[in-house]
Amino acid sequence: MRTLNVTVIGVAQTQGSTRAFVPKSWVQRAAAAGTQARAVITNDNPKTKGWRQTIANCAALELQRAEHGGRFFAGPVELEVVFYLPRPKRLLTKRLAPMDVAHTTKPDADKLARATKDALSKVIWNDDAQVTDLIARKRYCATGEHPRAVITVRETNPIRNALEAS
Repeated sequence: MRTLNVTVIGVAQTQGSTRAFVPKSWVQRAAAAGTQARAVITNDNPKTKGWRQTIANCAALELQRAEHGGRFFAGPVELEVVFYLPRPKRLLTKRLAPMDVAHTTKPDADKLARATKDALSKVIWNDDAQVTDLIARKRYCATGEHPRAVITVRETNPIRNALEAS
């Protein structure tokens, strides 16, 4: 079974909610022209696009370096991601700095994972529906470490998955 490990340096961003709206002025203009106004689609986190591009670039480089010859994962895969987020100042005291403290505040692990899955589509796999198992963890960086995401993609056995389903 193939495995691919990717480390992406940077502060992880969430895949926020997508919103669509049509400005009133566009509706009026379109009505006057006899056409239909188009919706404006926005993401509530403008940093998501850059973060997803960084993930895609790092993954593509690792896929080329690996013995896989740059080939997609064609079947089911397991995705494991550990997000190391910036450590707040309150945890940098002499007493708390060496401690492993759980990251229990925003951002949500599932929204971080969703951005990662979307970024890896068409780079590591054809569609993120191929992800059959997902493990996402959030941790604070240790003192002196950089924020990052450590991504592991493992090919799973499609026969085993079929047997488990039956």
